[in-house]
Amino acid sequence: MADFKMPHSGHNKHLCYLINIGMQDRNPAEFKKLVKDCKYVCKKCGRAAAKPRNLCKPVKL
Repeated sequence: MADFKMPHSGHNKHLCYLINIGMQDRNPAEFKKLVKDCKYVCKKCGRAAAKPRNLCKPVKL
């Protein structure tokens, strides 16, 4: 298996990555903290998060 390189710094904390690795199933309580009371949406994938650091291209709602 080839080494996986993140597309940009901090991507390992973004919802698109976390959902792809199954965080919502493995750790639903932590996942809920990231999305509860969403204030930002990602222009790239459309996911919503409480903090901009959890999205690739955040835009304030």
